[in-house]
Amino acid sequence: MSNVTDPQLSPASRVSIAEGVVFRDLQGELVLLNLTTGVYFGLDQVGTRIWQLLQEHQVLQSVLDRMVEEYEVAEAQCREDLLKFVALGLEKGLFELQHGTTA
Repeated sequence: MSNVTDPQLSPASRVSIAEGVVFRDLQGELVLLNLTTGVYFGLDQVGTRIWQLLQEHQVLQSVLDRMVEEYEVAEAQCREDLLKFVALGLEKGLFELQHGTTA
């Protein structure tokens, strides 16, 4: 993955978990399988929390707000890390960028 996030990706972006991605919680961390590619991925506790929040809130700003509150981190750093995480997930086929208006 490059160091630059997708220019279409912003806190206002809506992201969903891609169809064909299954996951299991193993002692607080997730193991993901992209059924299309057959590739497994593992998420640490922070990645797992982002995944859980994306299931509840598709708008990245909502995920960002919760992460800043829960982890007591600087918003700018959290935004950068979240956008990189989501960009990698998009690249690996784990997420889909939803087009249209935010709700």
